[in-house]
Amino acid sequence: MSLVDVLLPTTTVGSYAVPGWLQATREMIRRGEFGRLDVREVLDDAVMAAITDQERAGLDILSDGEERRHDFIMGFYERIHGFRPMERPRKIGVEFYDTEVVYEAIDRIAAPAGLGIVEEFLFARTRTTRPLKVPVPGPLTLTTPTRRGPAYKTEETYVGDLARIVHTELQRLAEAGATFIQIDEPAFHPWFTQNIKGVVQLFNEAVRGVKAKIALHICFGNRAGRPRSRRSYVPFFPAVLEARAEQFVLEFANREMAEIDLWARFGVDRELGAGLIDQKSFYLETPEDVAGRIRMALKHVPPEKLYINPDCGMNYTPRWLAFRKLKAMVDGTQIVRGELGGGRTIEGQATPGSRGGGSGRARGARSARLRR
Repeated sequence: MSLVDVLLPTTTVGSYAVPGWLQATREMIRRGEFGRLDVREVLDDAVMAAITDQERAGLDILSDGEERRHDFIMGFYERIHGFRPMERPRKIGVEFYDTEVVYEAIDRIAAPAGLGIVEEFLFARTRTTRPLKVPVPGPLTLTTPTRRGPAYKTEETYVGDLARIVHTELQRLAEAGATFIQIDEPAFHPWFTQNIKGVVQLFNEAVRGVKAKIALHICFGNRAGRPRSRRSYVPFFPAVLEARAEQFVLEFANREMAEIDLWARFGVDRELGAGLIDQKSFYLETPEDVAGRIRMALKHVPPEKLYINPDCGMNYTPRWLAFRKLKAMVDGTQIVRGELGGGRTIEGQATPGSRGGGSGRARGARSARLRR
């Protein structure tokens, strides 16, 4: 399912930088100094700022920047019934993975009013004419700051209820008009190394019957720009390819392009959302840096199967730097589009299961008939 008539579409992974004024007002909101309408105004403005920055950078597919969400997923637990907040495991020192509030399931969990992602999408849809990608936390992601608690005897039952919550949200999103949905799941969850078939089964259950383009983003962790797990995708292949995802969104830039050959090595016929900007680093990539990474990816992935995005969300990246990184990503993509003969989508898709020959594909792309 193509959303844009352009070769090598550029997009985000989900979150965008948090404006300084939003961070400051969050402290005031927590102290009760803002009313309901004040809060709405602040968050609406933050989303509009994120969309404007992405448009100015030239992205083809936007997100709402996840500006309404507190620290990626923490705000969702206020919407999920059955949890109770517990004390933070560590309260002194630098905030990190072990300083968040932990939620314990004391009753069967449910989200009768949804997670609020549909409302996020509907607002963003009125603020841009460009295509939108909607990031949604997967059920394993939602387990991150939680404990199963006395309400559940098995992990499978617990994550199964979370999968049903996610599934309902995805269905509502598709019904509301969302055409591109990205499910975020963490490679650091034990199931990825101990039960990859269970990961795939859970993902497929969550996306079952959802009529939209579905992407699976597998993240190594990104709190304060630090990963949380061993950073290798190889152990998940080829089992993860049973996931009913049209696209996989993976990190490469922060790993010096390691494992970029996965698509050729395993004969993958799906799209790759290649992370070619390292949002964890303060190094500002040049357009030439990005172009070089794209050329490297094209040795293994057909151009019509390749999307260009940062490694992960930009929530912890300063806004001035996040914008410049996205602009460099777009400018670098334009360089390679020119080398491929133009910016429009090439007619004809890659042959399923095709291997290698990426440089030949790129040469063929130059002479392919472009859809005008």
